Amino acid sequence: MAGLINNLLILFLVFQNICSGFRSPLSVFKRYRDTTRSLPSECIGSDRPVISLGLSDFALDILMPGVTPKQSDTYLCMSVPLPVDDEAYVVDFKPHASMDTVHHMLLFGCNEPSSTKNYWDCDEGTCKDKSNILYAWARNAPPTQLPKGVGFRVGGQTGGRFFVLQVHYGDISAFRDKHKDCSGVTLHLTHQKQPLIAGMYLMMSVNTVIPPGEKVVDADIACHYKRFPMHLFAYRVHTHRLGKVVSGYRVRNDQWTLIGRQSPQLPQAFYPVEHPVDVSYDDILAARCVFSGEGRTTETHIGGTANDEMCNFYIMYYMEAKHAVSYMTCTQNANPEIFRNIPQEANIPIPVKSDMLKMAHGHHEETKDTGKSSLLQHDKKEKDKLLEQDFHVEEAVEWPGLDLNLGQVSGLALDAENNLVIFHRGDHVWDENSFDSKFVYQQRGLGPIEQNTILVLNPSNAKLLHSMGKSLFYLPHGLSIDKNSNYWVTDVALHQVFKLGTYDKEPLLTLGVALQPGSDKNHFCQPTDVVVDPVTGSIYVSDGYCNSRIIQFSSNGLYVMQWGEGTETSLGRARPGQFRIPHSLALIPDFSQLCVADRENGRIQCFMLETGEFIREIKHKSFGRELFAVSYVPGGLLFAVNGMPYPGEAEPIQGFVMNFSTGEIIDTFIPLRKSFEMPHDVVASEDKTVFIGDVQARTVWKFASMEKMEHRSVKKAGIEVQEIKESETIVEARLKNNPESTDPLKKQEKQHLVQQASTGVSFVLITTLLIIPAVVLLAILVFVWWRKTTGYGADGEHKLDSSSGRILGRLRGKGGGGLNLGNFFASHKGYSRKGFDRLSTEGSDQEKDDDGTDSEEECSAPPPAPSS
Repeated sequence: MAGLINNLLILFLVFQNICSGFRSPLSVFKRYRDTTRSLPSECIGSDRPVISLGLSDFALDILMPGVTPKQSDTYLCMSVPLPVDDEAYVVDFKPHASMDTVHHMLLFGCNEPSSTKNYWDCDEGTCKDKSNILYAWARNAPPTQLPKGVGFRVGGQTGGRFFVLQVHYGDISAFRDKHKDCSGVTLHLTHQKQPLIAGMYLMMSVNTVIPPGEKVVDADIACHYKRFPMHLFAYRVHTHRLGKVVSGYRVRNDQWTLIGRQSPQLPQAFYPVEHPVDVSYDDILAARCVFSGEGRTTETHIGGTANDEMCNFYIMYYMEAKHAVSYMTCTQNANPEIFRNIPQEANIPIPVKSDMLKMAHGHHEETKDTGKSSLLQHDKKEKDKLLEQDFHVEEAVEWPGLDLNLGQVSGLALDAENNLVIFHRGDHVWDENSFDSKFVYQQRGLGPIEQNTILVLNPSNAKLLHSMGKSLFYLPHGLSIDKNSNYWVTDVALHQVFKLGTYDKEPLLTLGVALQPGSDKNHFCQPTDVVVDPVTGSIYVSDGYCNSRIIQFSSNGLYVMQWGEGTETSLGRARPGQFRIPHSLALIPDFSQLCVADRENGRIQCFMLETGEFIREIKHKSFGRELFAVSYVPGGLLFAVNGMPYPGEAEPIQGFVMNFSTGEIIDTFIPLRKSFEMPHDVVASEDKTVFIGDVQARTVWKFASMEKMEHRSVKKAGIEVQEIKESETIVEARLKNNPESTDPLKKQEKQHLVQQASTGVSFVLITTLLIIPAVVLLAILVFVWWRKTTGYGADGEHKLDSSSGRILGRLRGKGGGGLNLGNFFASHKGYSRKGFDRLSTEGSDQEKDDDGTDSEEECSAPPPAPSS
């Protein structure tokens, strides 16, 4: 018995060592606690911390030291010295401000601030010497991102040694509670030399006067550029309430190249220049601000208050370090005559929703919690749209829509309830016999399609909710749904466009002449798609297979204008505005643009809705030669599908997800079941659910973002997560969703959360691991005692050896006294050994080892002699 106790003590010490050596993975975050500085609770920026980010990088908080402005339109300034003497480079900015308190912020670099006070009224000035604008923010703008290898140079022999922050507090009603404001910006700096030096070019009107009630007033700025080449990568526009649109251009050899165009009533961020623009010696930089004096009773001048106006066009650029100039301005109109040729887009206001206007101008008359909550939710939604585009799309394999009995699927749409609407051809087929050489339909004798061609399905289970369109169409093609839930469709055989009510059997509006192709104002030739502007009600038709144009009609169907022409194949690459089958339309109401899938040119072309002016082209090698369809999701995502690769080409048929602002491909996707044959249309919802209709496979695929599918699979499997694991998961998720920030308060809160979770997890795990071996050993003791007194008799015939090896051997079932379930239960009254004895293998096909023993019984003890 003494030997047994010794063995138990040894095992216990081993387990204790294991437990004491256990370290929670979360405990590694404990080291951050030592580097986190103590911050005052009232204002996080009052001690102006410097945070090390590595051997050569550091972060610097430039934050107002807890100020409370006393009146509206207050400009307050504060300064922070560069914490190092040698040269450094600013490579990133992170703003900390809200439109509820701040109208806009400017960050200057200089060598001598205007005051040495903690903060001061900016009427005293910002800097005593020359100052350079490094950064500008207004109205909840997202942070500026500098390209890799580009930085603002500060310190050393040529850079500024102080940062001066200027904050404009417009409406101070938010300070009725006398709280203190700590708005500002965090800079990411590095000592590593940057090969390209960033700078700011400010174009500013100084003498514009806006008469009261005047509908349109232009403020023009233009300067000749007389320096080394610079490369433009970001722009920002700024006006006050009367500004409608601000545009900036490079003019070279009378050719106008757009730098950027934006509504100043939208979040005034530094937006990326969509297409790289370089500026060389003697180019002209030109900008125009469009104002409206409607609603004003007096003249409005350029000035510093919210009731004045401003016309600013900021350009961020970079130059080679040896030629770099950090700040340049243009405040004149050196060549007024050139503005006669300014692109028409510069004169067209960008529509902004009323709720965005209210948010942008910081209206404080609504002080209820519900109002503030809605603003916060809207801001979060907009930020999510801008930033959270990192996802992967995969087929929703549980979707039963592949088994629907459909004809050729030509069009898809989503209604107001996000139900899937399918437009298909029933038993009609478009083949080589459908049209003659003049595009006249040759199978009229078949009559119209006798099946319902418009199907409304539940997007989750493909259950049919509604159907219509019987005996109306010959060869359906395009489909869209307007804001009033009307269906708009095209028929390539009829050469017509129809508007249908949800439950109407006859069209509400018909455009084109039945079965008559043409190219004038009243005829179409195989029209492919149709969309309706939700703001103006204007109708846009892509026409089509045998015409190469986009036609605009008024809301009641009157011809307005058209644009586009055929592609001249002899000239090689198609020019802007040329089409080879404009096949699909995507309306971009957020930007007043219309994007066209230019099918046979394998590209997307985008145009201004009001004028048809070409804006840009999106084309990628992975599109191949054909791009069939395009769809836009509010928030900045484009979805598209391409066509079959030509012989000898390798680009596969696939779906694409793109960032609308940049045109970059975010993701591609293909089906898991079956394969694409000829995907013809695509539609997507804001939750990134995508449907693709295949005209040849006669089916509809459903795709969803990977995160969404993973959530469903976990829910379906019914996985239960233990409390300890759940704690780790929660902490890990929070850390992933809140990446390491230079904001000290956020770091402190995150470290406190991790420390608490780490302590709780470690305590639970260590306690559990200490208890488990003790319980197991206690059970062994009880079992051994019971076996000695009952199973083997009280005379100790089978005494236990003191060797720990024999103890463990008996636990494995080896030796004469091994554990046998049959004996265990048989020793109790009322239990039978039946079912526990070794099975006979005579005549069976059970595999045996070389020694003739059954493989399943190799490690089992032979059955003991029957007990009396």
